[in-house]
Amino acid sequence: MNNAKYVFLGLVVLLVSVVVILSNTNSGESGPAPQSLDLYCAAGMKLPVVAVVKDYEEEYGVKVNIIYGGSGTLLNNLEVAQKGDLYLAADYSYIELAREKNLVAEAIPVNQLRAGLAVAKGNPKNINTLQDLIDNPEIKIGLANPDAASVGQFTKSVLLKYDYWKKIEPRVKNDGVFTGTVNELANNLKLNSIDVAIIWDAVAAQYSEIDFIHMPEFDNKPKNTTIGILNFTEKPTQALHFARYLTAKDRGLLKFKEMGFNIVKGDKWANKPEINFFGGGMLRPAVEESIHEFEKREGVVIKTTFNGCGILVSQMKAGSKPDAYFACDRKFMEAVKERFETSTDVTSNDIVIVVEKGNPKQIQTLSDLANEGVKVGLGHPDKSALGYLTMIMLQENDVYDAIKKNVTVDSPTGDFLVNQISLHSVDAVIIYKSNFLASPSAKRECEMIGINVPEAKAVQPYAISKNNEHKNLLTRLMAHLLRDHSRFTDIGFHWEGEKSE
Repeated sequence: MNNAKYVFLGLVVLLVSVVVILSNTNSGESGPAPQSLDLYCAAGMKLPVVAVVKDYEEEYGVKVNIIYGGSGTLLNNLEVAQKGDLYLAADYSYIELAREKNLVAEAIPVNQLRAGLAVAKGNPKNINTLQDLIDNPEIKIGLANPDAASVGQFTKSVLLKYDYWKKIEPRVKNDGVFTGTVNELANNLKLNSIDVAIIWDAVAAQYSEIDFIHMPEFDNKPKNTTIGILNFTEKPTQALHFARYLTAKDRGLLKFKEMGFNIVKGDKWANKPEINFFGGGMLRPAVEESIHEFEKREGVVIKTTFNGCGILVSQMKAGSKPDAYFACDRKFMEAVKERFETSTDVTSNDIVIVVEKGNPKQIQTLSDLANEGVKVGLGHPDKSALGYLTMIMLQENDVYDAIKKNVTVDSPTGDFLVNQISLHSVDAVIIYKSNFLASPSAKRECEMIGINVPEAKAVQPYAISKNNEHKNLLTRLMAHLLRDHSRFTDIGFHWEGEKSE
């Protein structure tokens, strides 16, 4: 009986162990739960994409179904079907069209393509310029369909610009070839069905039977291959996981480079990237929800640090290395500008006086803060942008020394100062307008008084660090944070950036 009992307990322990192991395996570094993705892929990208997909499927167990076609044809199919997860277009203009049609959300660059003349090995027809196609009527010409393939659309635009299209198009229709994809065009050239074609340089590099001739008419306008996440995907996190893999400099882009593509500077691969974000305390109510949304959609971790910008700058100078920094004012970006790419002014914020409801001390102007018996709360000038800007504003208006004697509380953050009004610790505080509007209790219990001087304003810049391995990811984070202007304007910020995304 005891033996049976021990056997039973042993089986229970074994079963629990197996469950734990399987659970740890699924939640570890193996990536998102196995599922499938549908990738609409420009035909010219076929060879490297197949290689990348093979690696991804082996590494993460996710099946990627590839649908090939010309970029234009694929876009038309997506517009009709409204199904799929990813769209890899040979030319960024198709991603722009897809966005106009509300088909694509995020987009990540992959490589650059240049069009030119492709001829048989050794160039037996001695074709070296576009004019040679006009001068020799015996040359059989192949072009991609402008309505179906990106290289076709680009070819037509260039030939129209240089007055070649009306001369070459009839030749192609009469004794040449129009194809739906760039691959078909290259294969026609390989089989000697045509003498010359206009194709992408990276596609020509995949054929040993073809020589590629660069043309100045095409070289000065390289096209950017880009992968987009489709708006109607039901698996955005998995789709982004694959897109990051395909565009990672140490994963997917290696395959493109091996096959002759001129790749972009991709991010370093990480199954679940971790980003350090520094933000001024005033910005927390405007960006915190957006950060959580981004984390969930992208499948990444963002470690946030919100504080007075003086404290944040001190932390950076002491060794902290944020990947992104959203400052409360330009001065506190200027102090660490050597660490970041060029910053972008995003919003501005008014500096205001806040008093108890009913304004018992009858405060109307900055000078009134110097009245006897008025207890004042200010931002700390060394720890916060608010404190520094307040000090400058008071000095410029010759009231700093008079008000300073009434200061009983200073703080690196405006939200702390708002609470001091509610606690009756002070009679008035100088804070940002957003500190007041973001606080339900302040709106119930306090009043806001505008300050009519030019210095009562802060401008908030955003920047990405120079030395990080996830610039594409950080660019998408910035775009996401700034997408919903109302999250800023509803709590008193003024929009300083572009009016539309």
